[in-house]
Amino acid sequence: MVFVIVVSFLLVMAILAYLYIRLGNDAMQHRNPFPPVLTIILFSLVIGTTITVTVGRKILAPIAELIKAAKEVSKGNFEIHLDESHRVGEISDAAHHFNIMVQELRSIETLRNDFVVNVSHEFKTPLAAIEGYATLLQDDSLSKEEHDEYTGMIIDSARQLSTLSGNILKISKLENQELLTEQTEYRLDEQLRQALLLLEPAWGPKQLSLNLDLGELRYYGNEELMMQVWLNILGNAVKFTPEGGEISVSLRPGPPWITAVISDTGIGMAPKVRKHIFEKFYQGDPARSAEGNGLGLPLVSRIISLSGGTVEVSSEPGVGSAFTIKLPGPALNS
Repeated sequence: MVFVIVVSFLLVMAILAYLYIRLGNDAMQHRNPFPPVLTIILFSLVIGTTITVTVGRKILAPIAELIKAAKEVSKGNFEIHLDESHRVGEISDAAHHFNIMVQELRSIETLRNDFVVNVSHEFKTPLAAIEGYATLLQDDSLSKEEHDEYTGMIIDSARQLSTLSGNILKISKLENQELLTEQTEYRLDEQLRQALLLLEPAWGPKQLSLNLDLGELRYYGNEELMMQVWLNILGNAVKFTPEGGEISVSLRPGPPWITAVISDTGIGMAPKVRKHIFEKFYQGDPARSAEGNGLGLPLVSRIISLSGGTVEVSSEPGVGSAFTIKLPGPALNS
């Protein structure tokens, strides 16, 4: 644009100079046309230079702002925002996408900070328990009952740490994974029964009733990861259902979806809790008195997402919860 302006201005000056030479009687009579021509040329250069500098500054100003903003972002300042209302469309687009980039970086930084805080908190609690009970075990006057109680607490805390670290590794791996691997065809209904059998030490003593509606159904997917889904959801159902309650599990074939519904008659969830249950490290219990580390349901959500399905929850306080998992079909009925 600057080049076109300067060339156009020089062209106008050249035409004026030509007309002056051809029609200017004074210049022709005195045989000295160069001073006025030089004056016109110098005037055109001054005007052209002024236009170039002025227009150039207006064009380069937002680029300078972009460079300045990029330097601030490189220092860790993610509160930078560029003005997107520039007349030049390309500069406006650059500012718009820069603002989107900074917003995403700000979100990632917030998630990272939250992750560090939550992980440190989750590790600190069992480690403090292990240290405390190990210190108590040094007392030679402990009875056998106290000794067994303290060692049991240490074992439970160590298991909690092992589960936490394992879940962190799993969800970190899955978040950086876009496709499921190691998929095989297997009996989905049988997998649900196996998950319930593995959890029998938890629901057996509570005398929970199991209402199963599991027709024979074959499914193609990652068997190990899907087992994690059922163990997490069923484990929560068992944990939050009081003695004598009921857990229902149903499985329906597609197409287009294979639908599994796991419901309970437990304590349920308030809308505020239900809204955040698939967020990492979120726990409905503010005191974190319940077992768990807030990674089970985010892990479920990620596995189902990678499988091409969806997971939804409906719940009311004091009524219970129902998780609906939909997996892409059709089912492979035998």
